[in-house]
Amino acid sequence: MTGAVQGRASPAEASREVSTRAYQAVVAATRAAFVDAALLAPREGVAVAARAPVDEAAPRRAEQPREAEAPALVVLAAGMGSRYGGLKQIDPVGPSGETLLDYSIFDAVRAGFEKVVFVIRRDIEDDFVDRVGARYEELDGLTVGYAFQELDDLPRGFDLPENREKPWGTGHATLAARQHLGGPFAVVNADDFYGRRAYKMLGEHLRSGHDDYAMVGFVLRETLSAHGTVTRGVCRTSGGFLEQIVELREIARQRQGAIYPGDGDEPGRLTGTETVSMNLWGFTPSIFPHLEAGLVEFLESRIGDPVGEFLLPDLIDRLIAEGAARVRVLEGGGPWFGVTYREDREGVARSIRELIDAGEYPEKLWG
Repeated sequence: MTGAVQGRASPAEASREVSTRAYQAVVAATRAAFVDAALLAPREGVAVAARAPVDEAAPRRAEQPREAEAPALVVLAAGMGSRYGGLKQIDPVGPSGETLLDYSIFDAVRAGFEKVVFVIRRDIEDDFVDRVGARYEELDGLTVGYAFQELDDLPRGFDLPENREKPWGTGHATLAARQHLGGPFAVVNADDFYGRRAYKMLGEHLRSGHDDYAMVGFVLRETLSAHGTVTRGVCRTSGGFLEQIVELREIARQRQGAIYPGDGDEPGRLTGTETVSMNLWGFTPSIFPHLEAGLVEFLESRIGDPVGEFLLPDLIDRLIAEGAARVRVLEGGGPWFGVTYREDREGVARSIRELIDAGEYPEKLWG
Protein backbone atom coordinates (compact mmCIF):
# COMPACT_ATOMS: atom_id res chain seq x y z
CA MET A 1 0.00 0.00 0.00
CA THR A 2 1.50 3.36 -1.00
CA GLY A 3 0.44 6.92 -0.38
CA ALA A 4 -1.54 6.12 2.79
CA VAL A 5 -0.97 4.57 6.21
CA GLN A 6 -2.39 1.06 6.33
CA GLY A 7 -5.57 0.88 8.35
CA ARG A 8 -6.31 4.59 7.93
CA ALA A 9 -8.33 6.05 5.04
CA SER A 10 -6.68 8.68 2.89
CA PRO A 11 -8.28 12.18 2.85
CA ALA A 12 -9.80 11.45 -0.60
CA GLU A 13 -11.21 8.12 0.60
CA ALA A 14 -12.59 9.72 3.75
CA SER A 15 -14.22 12.46 1.66
CA ARG A 16 -15.84 9.91 -0.63
CA GLU A 17 -17.10 7.94 2.38
CA VAL A 18 -18.67 11.04 3.94
CA SER A 19 -20.19 12.01 0.58
CA THR A 20 -21.59 8.49 0.10
CA ARG A 21 -23.15 8.46 3.59
CA ALA A 22 -24.71 11.86 2.98
CA TYR A 23 -26.07 10.76 -0.39
CA GLN A 24 -27.52 7.55 1.07
CA ALA A 25 -29.20 9.57 3.82
CA VAL A 26 -30.78 11.84 1.22
CA VAL A 27 -31.95 8.77 -0.75
CA ALA A 28 -33.60 7.30 2.35
CA ALA A 29 -35.32 10.58 3.21
CA THR A 30 -36.40 11.08 -0.38
CA ARG A 31 -37.83 7.57 -0.67
CA ALA A 32 -39.86 8.19 2.49
CA ALA A 33 -41.11 11.48 1.04
CA PHE A 34 -42.14 9.69 -2.15
CA VAL A 35 -44.17 7.18 -0.18
CA ASP A 36 -45.77 9.92 1.92
CA ALA A 37 -46.65 11.91 -1.20
CA ALA A 38 -47.99 8.78 -2.93
CA LEU A 39 -45.80 9.40 -5.95
CA LEU A 40 -45.31 5.67 -6.22
CA ALA A 41 -48.94 4.87 -5.50
CA PRO A 42 -50.97 2.84 -8.01
CA ARG A 43 -51.80 4.70 -11.21
CA GLU A 44 -53.94 3.79 -14.15
CA GLY A 45 -54.99 0.50 -12.59
CA VAL A 46 -51.50 -0.64 -11.58
CA ALA A 47 -51.52 -2.30 -8.17
CA VAL A 48 -48.53 -1.95 -5.84
CA ALA A 49 -48.40 -4.55 -3.09
CA ALA A 50 -47.33 -3.58 0.42
CA ARG A 51 -43.96 -5.04 1.47
CA ALA A 52 -43.57 -7.03 4.66
CA PRO A 53 -40.65 -6.14 6.97
CA VAL A 54 -37.42 -7.77 5.84
CA ASP A 55 -35.98 -10.43 8.12
CA GLU A 56 -32.25 -10.01 7.59
CA ALA A 57 -31.56 -13.37 9.27
CA ALA A 58 -33.84 -15.31 6.97
CA PRO A 59 -32.27 -17.20 4.05
CA ARG A 60 -32.56 -15.29 0.79
CA ARG A 61 -34.25 -16.85 -2.20
CA ALA A 62 -32.87 -16.41 -5.67
CA GLU A 63 -34.39 -13.36 -7.35
CA GLN A 64 -37.38 -14.31 -9.47
CA PRO A 65 -38.49 -11.94 -12.21
CA ARG A 66 -42.07 -10.83 -11.90
CA GLU A 67 -44.47 -10.21 -14.73
CA ALA A 68 -44.38 -6.50 -15.56
CA GLU A 69 -46.85 -4.24 -17.29
CA ALA A 70 -46.25 -2.89 -20.77
CA PRO A 71 -43.40 -0.39 -20.67
CA ALA A 72 -43.68 3.33 -21.32
CA LEU A 73 -41.36 5.49 -23.40
CA VAL A 74 -40.02 8.79 -22.02
CA VAL A 75 -38.73 11.02 -24.82
CA LEU A 76 -36.35 13.80 -23.80
CA ALA A 77 -37.14 16.63 -26.20
CA ALA A 78 -36.46 19.74 -24.10
CA GLY A 79 -32.81 20.18 -25.11
CA MET A 80 -31.62 23.46 -26.49
CA GLY A 81 -29.97 21.97 -29.61
CA SER A 82 -27.28 24.65 -29.43
CA ARG A 83 -24.87 23.24 -32.01
CA TYR A 84 -27.49 22.35 -34.61
CA GLY A 85 -29.85 25.28 -34.12
CA GLY A 86 -33.65 25.26 -34.23
CA LEU A 87 -36.01 22.53 -33.04
CA LYS A 88 -34.16 19.58 -34.53
CA GLN A 89 -36.59 17.24 -32.78
CA ILE A 90 -39.31 18.17 -35.28
CA ASP A 91 -37.19 18.59 -38.41
CA PRO A 92 -38.38 16.10 -41.10
CA VAL A 93 -35.88 13.51 -42.37
CA GLY A 94 -38.15 10.79 -43.83
CA PRO A 95 -39.53 10.60 -47.37
CA SER A 96 -43.06 11.45 -46.22
CA GLY A 97 -42.06 14.16 -43.77
CA GLU A 98 -41.29 11.83 -40.86
CA THR A 99 -39.07 13.03 -38.04
CA LEU A 100 -36.51 11.04 -36.09
CA LEU A 101 -39.15 10.97 -33.35
CA ASP A 102 -41.58 9.27 -35.71
CA TYR A 103 -39.17 6.41 -36.26
CA SER A 104 -38.52 6.10 -32.51
CA ILE A 105 -42.23 5.91 -31.74
CA PHE A 106 -42.84 3.49 -34.62
CA ASP A 107 -40.09 1.15 -33.37
CA ALA A 108 -41.25 1.45 -29.76
CA VAL A 109 -44.87 0.63 -30.58
CA ARG A 110 -43.97 -2.49 -32.52
CA ALA A 111 -41.70 -3.49 -29.61
CA GLY A 112 -44.68 -3.43 -27.22
CA PHE A 113 -44.52 0.04 -25.66
CA GLU A 114 -48.03 1.33 -24.96
CA LYS A 115 -47.40 4.81 -23.59
CA VAL A 116 -45.20 7.73 -24.56
CA VAL A 117 -44.39 10.75 -22.41
CA PHE A 118 -42.75 13.70 -24.16
CA VAL A 119 -40.61 15.88 -21.91
CA ILE A 120 -40.60 19.32 -23.54
CA ARG A 121 -40.31 23.01 -22.71
CA ARG A 122 -43.32 25.26 -22.32
CA ASP A 123 -42.08 27.61 -25.04
CA ILE A 124 -42.20 24.86 -27.71
CA GLU A 125 -45.43 23.24 -26.49
CA ASP A 126 -47.83 24.51 -29.17
CA ASP A 127 -45.46 23.87 -32.07
CA PHE A 128 -44.45 20.46 -30.72
CA VAL A 129 -47.97 19.22 -30.03
CA ASP A 130 -49.34 20.47 -33.36
CA ARG A 131 -46.50 19.19 -35.54
CA VAL A 132 -45.48 16.05 -33.66
CA GLY A 133 -47.58 14.93 -30.71
CA ALA A 134 -51.00 15.17 -32.32
CA ARG A 135 -50.30 12.40 -34.80
CA TYR A 136 -49.56 9.91 -32.00
CA GLU A 137 -52.69 10.80 -30.05
CA GLU A 138 -54.70 9.23 -32.88
CA LEU A 139 -52.89 5.87 -32.75
CA ASP A 140 -54.88 2.97 -31.32
CA GLY A 141 -53.38 1.43 -28.20
CA LEU A 142 -50.96 4.28 -27.48
CA THR A 143 -51.42 6.72 -24.59
CA VAL A 144 -49.70 10.09 -25.01
CA GLY A 145 -48.67 12.43 -22.23
CA TYR A 146 -46.64 15.63 -21.92
CA ALA A 147 -44.32 16.62 -19.11
CA PHE A 148 -42.55 19.93 -18.86
CA GLN A 149 -38.97 20.46 -17.84
CA GLU A 150 -39.25 23.75 -16.02
CA LEU A 151 -36.24 25.67 -14.78
CA ASP A 152 -38.02 26.44 -11.51
CA ASP A 153 -39.08 22.81 -10.88
CA LEU A 154 -36.63 22.42 -8.01
CA PRO A 155 -36.74 20.62 -4.66
CA ARG A 156 -37.98 22.53 -1.64
CA GLY A 157 -35.40 24.94 -0.31
CA PHE A 158 -33.85 25.85 -3.69
CA ASP A 159 -34.60 28.99 -5.69
CA LEU A 160 -33.93 29.49 -9.39
CA PRO A 161 -30.78 31.58 -9.96
CA GLU A 162 -31.31 34.71 -12.02
CA ASN A 163 -28.58 33.72 -14.51
CA ARG A 164 -29.99 30.25 -15.26
CA GLU A 165 -31.30 29.77 -18.82
CA LYS A 166 -30.08 26.27 -19.75
CA PRO A 167 -32.20 23.22 -18.80
CA TRP A 168 -30.91 21.30 -15.78
CA GLY A 169 -29.92 18.15 -17.70
CA THR A 170 -31.18 14.67 -18.54
CA GLY A 171 -31.54 13.58 -14.90
CA HIS A 172 -33.79 16.55 -14.17
CA ALA A 173 -35.73 15.94 -17.42
CA THR A 174 -36.39 12.31 -16.51
CA LEU A 175 -37.61 13.37 -13.08
CA ALA A 176 -40.07 15.76 -14.75
CA ALA A 177 -41.97 12.74 -16.13
CA ARG A 178 -42.42 11.03 -12.75
CA GLN A 179 -46.13 11.81 -12.35
CA HIS A 180 -46.90 9.99 -15.62
CA LEU A 181 -45.15 6.72 -14.72
CA GLY A 182 -46.14 3.81 -12.52
CA GLY A 183 -44.23 0.95 -14.11
CA PRO A 184 -41.12 0.16 -16.17
CA PHE A 185 -40.05 2.74 -18.70
CA ALA A 186 -37.37 3.59 -21.23
CA VAL A 187 -35.65 6.96 -21.58
CA VAL A 188 -34.51 8.09 -25.03
CA ASN A 189 -33.23 11.18 -26.78
CA ALA A 190 -35.66 12.81 -29.19
CA ASP A 191 -32.99 13.43 -31.81
CA ASP A 192 -31.43 9.95 -32.10
CA PHE A 193 -32.32 7.01 -34.33
CA TYR A 194 -31.71 3.83 -32.33
CA GLY A 195 -33.09 1.15 -34.65
CA ARG A 196 -35.69 -1.58 -34.36
CA ARG A 197 -33.44 -4.10 -32.59
CA ALA A 198 -32.57 -1.65 -29.79
CA TYR A 199 -36.22 -1.11 -28.87
CA LYS A 200 -36.96 -4.83 -29.13
CA MET A 201 -34.16 -5.75 -26.70
CA LEU A 202 -35.07 -3.02 -24.25
CA GLY A 203 -38.79 -3.78 -24.39
CA GLU A 204 -38.12 -7.45 -23.63
CA HIS A 205 -35.97 -6.53 -20.65
CA LEU A 206 -38.54 -4.12 -19.22
CA ARG A 207 -41.35 -6.68 -19.57
CA SER A 208 -39.24 -9.38 -17.87
CA GLY A 209 -39.93 -7.92 -14.42
CA HIS A 210 -36.25 -7.80 -13.38
CA ASP A 211 -35.25 -5.08 -10.94
CA ASP A 212 -32.02 -4.43 -12.85
CA TYR A 213 -31.88 -1.28 -14.89
CA ALA A 214 -30.69 -1.57 -18.50
CA MET A 215 -28.70 0.32 -21.10
CA VAL A 216 -28.50 -0.42 -24.81
CA GLY A 217 -24.88 -0.36 -25.92
CA PHE A 218 -23.65 0.85 -29.30
CA VAL A 219 -20.27 0.61 -31.03
CA LEU A 220 -18.37 3.89 -30.87
CA ARG A 221 -17.26 4.03 -34.51
CA GLU A 222 -20.90 3.73 -35.62
CA THR A 223 -21.90 6.83 -33.65
CA LEU A 224 -19.30 9.36 -34.81
CA SER A 225 -20.03 12.37 -37.02
CA ALA A 226 -18.06 13.21 -40.15
CA HIS A 227 -18.80 16.90 -39.58
CA GLY A 228 -17.34 17.56 -36.15
CA THR A 229 -16.53 16.22 -32.72
CA VAL A 230 -19.03 14.52 -30.40
CA THR A 231 -19.44 13.68 -26.74
CA ARG A 232 -19.93 10.03 -25.84
CA GLY A 233 -20.31 7.98 -22.66
CA VAL A 234 -17.64 5.30 -23.02
CA CYS A 235 -18.49 2.18 -21.03
CA ARG A 236 -16.58 -0.52 -19.20
CA THR A 237 -18.57 -3.73 -18.86
CA SER A 238 -18.16 -7.09 -17.17
CA GLY A 239 -20.34 -10.17 -17.40
CA GLY A 240 -23.06 -8.30 -19.24
CA PHE A 241 -23.30 -5.50 -16.68
CA LEU A 242 -22.13 -1.90 -16.72
CA GLU A 243 -19.14 -1.23 -14.45
CA GLN A 244 -18.32 2.35 -15.32
CA ILE A 245 -19.33 5.05 -17.76
CA VAL A 246 -16.97 7.93 -18.53
CA GLU A 247 -18.03 10.94 -20.58
CA LEU A 248 -15.41 11.90 -23.17
CA ARG A 249 -15.81 15.18 -25.03
CA GLU A 250 -14.59 16.32 -28.44
CA ILE A 251 -14.17 12.82 -29.86
CA ALA A 252 -13.05 13.07 -33.48
CA ARG A 253 -13.21 10.35 -36.10
CA GLN A 254 -9.91 9.11 -37.55
CA ARG A 255 -9.13 6.66 -40.35
CA GLN A 256 -8.46 4.13 -37.64
CA GLY A 257 -10.36 4.67 -34.42
CA ALA A 258 -10.85 8.08 -32.85
CA ILE A 259 -9.05 10.65 -30.72
CA TYR A 260 -10.05 13.01 -27.93
CA PRO A 261 -8.20 15.65 -25.87
CA GLY A 262 -5.84 13.90 -23.47
CA ASP A 263 -4.42 15.04 -20.16
CA GLY A 264 -1.08 16.04 -21.69
CA ASP A 265 0.20 17.07 -25.09
CA GLU A 266 -0.75 13.77 -26.72
CA PRO A 267 -4.42 13.08 -27.56
CA GLY A 268 -6.27 10.17 -26.03
CA ARG A 269 -6.88 7.35 -28.48
CA LEU A 270 -9.81 5.01 -28.94
CA THR A 271 -10.03 1.91 -31.13
CA GLY A 272 -13.58 2.64 -32.27
CA THR A 273 -14.82 -0.71 -30.99
CA GLU A 274 -15.65 0.57 -27.51
CA THR A 275 -19.18 0.23 -26.18
CA VAL A 276 -20.84 3.61 -25.72
CA SER A 277 -24.08 4.82 -24.23
CA MET A 278 -26.36 6.85 -26.48
CA ASN A 279 -28.79 7.61 -23.65
CA LEU A 280 -31.12 4.66 -24.28
CA TRP A 281 -31.96 3.48 -20.76
CA GLY A 282 -34.45 1.19 -19.08
CA PHE A 283 -35.67 1.87 -15.54
CA THR A 284 -38.27 1.02 -12.94
CA PRO A 285 -39.87 3.68 -10.70
CA SER A 286 -37.22 2.85 -8.08
CA ILE A 287 -34.94 5.28 -9.93
CA PHE A 288 -36.97 8.31 -8.82
CA PRO A 289 -35.75 8.53 -5.20
CA HIS A 290 -32.20 8.32 -6.53
CA LEU A 291 -32.93 11.08 -9.04
CA GLU A 292 -34.43 13.27 -6.31
CA ALA A 293 -31.47 12.71 -4.01
CA GLY A 294 -28.96 13.20 -6.81
CA LEU A 295 -30.59 16.45 -7.86
CA VAL A 296 -30.46 17.78 -4.30
CA GLU A 297 -26.78 16.98 -4.04
CA PHE A 298 -26.08 18.52 -7.44
CA LEU A 299 -27.88 21.74 -6.53
CA GLU A 300 -26.12 21.99 -3.19
CA SER A 301 -22.75 22.15 -4.95
CA ARG A 302 -23.48 23.59 -8.41
CA ILE A 303 -26.68 25.62 -8.38
CA GLY A 304 -24.66 28.74 -9.18
CA ASP A 305 -23.09 27.21 -12.31
CA PRO A 306 -25.15 28.61 -15.21
CA VAL A 307 -24.26 25.71 -17.53
CA GLY A 308 -23.90 22.85 -15.05
CA GLU A 309 -26.12 19.82 -15.76
CA PHE A 310 -27.45 16.95 -13.65
CA LEU A 311 -26.91 14.07 -16.08
CA LEU A 312 -28.30 10.54 -16.05
CA PRO A 313 -24.93 8.86 -16.81
CA ASP A 314 -23.30 10.63 -13.85
CA LEU A 315 -26.00 9.39 -11.48
CA ILE A 316 -25.92 5.84 -12.88
CA ASP A 317 -22.14 5.69 -12.61
CA ARG A 318 -22.38 6.65 -8.94
CA LEU A 319 -25.14 4.16 -8.15
CA ILE A 320 -23.06 1.37 -9.68
CA ALA A 321 -19.94 2.40 -7.75
CA GLU A 322 -21.91 2.36 -4.49
CA GLY A 323 -23.60 -0.96 -5.23
CA ALA A 324 -27.02 0.71 -5.20
CA ALA A 325 -28.02 -0.49 -8.67
CA ARG A 326 -27.12 -2.96 -11.41
CA VAL A 327 -27.37 -2.05 -15.07
CA ARG A 328 -27.56 -4.77 -17.71
CA VAL A 329 -25.84 -3.83 -20.97
CA LEU A 330 -27.86 -4.92 -24.00
CA GLU A 331 -25.23 -5.19 -26.72
CA GLY A 332 -25.95 -4.98 -30.42
CA GLY A 333 -28.04 -1.86 -30.65
CA GLY A 334 -28.24 -0.09 -33.96
CA PRO A 335 -27.98 1.05 -36.58
CA TRP A 336 -27.64 4.38 -34.80
CA PHE A 337 -27.56 7.78 -36.43
CA GLY A 338 -28.40 11.29 -35.36
CA VAL A 339 -28.24 14.94 -36.32
CA THR A 340 -25.50 16.50 -34.23
CA TYR A 341 -24.68 19.05 -36.94
CA ARG A 342 -26.89 20.45 -39.67
CA GLU A 343 -24.68 18.72 -42.25
CA ASP A 344 -25.58 15.34 -40.72
CA ARG A 345 -29.17 15.60 -41.90
CA GLU A 346 -28.50 14.55 -45.50
CA GLY A 347 -26.71 11.39 -44.36
CA VAL A 348 -29.52 10.55 -41.93
CA ALA A 349 -32.15 10.89 -44.68
CA ARG A 350 -30.04 8.68 -46.95
CA SER A 351 -29.68 6.01 -44.27
CA ILE A 352 -33.42 5.98 -43.65
CA ARG A 353 -34.02 5.61 -47.37
CA GLU A 354 -31.74 2.57 -47.41
CA LEU A 355 -33.65 0.96 -44.53
CA ILE A 356 -36.95 1.58 -46.30
CA ASP A 357 -35.59 -0.02 -49.49
CA ALA A 358 -34.45 -3.00 -47.41
CA GLY A 359 -37.99 -3.47 -46.06
CA GLU A 360 -37.26 -2.37 -42.48
CA TYR A 361 -39.77 0.50 -42.63
CA PRO A 362 -42.76 1.36 -44.80
CA GLU A 363 -42.58 4.26 -47.22
CA LYS A 364 -45.03 6.15 -45.01
CA LEU A 365 -45.07 5.36 -41.28
CA TRP A 366 -48.50 6.65 -40.39
CA GLY A 367 -51.59 6.26 -42.53
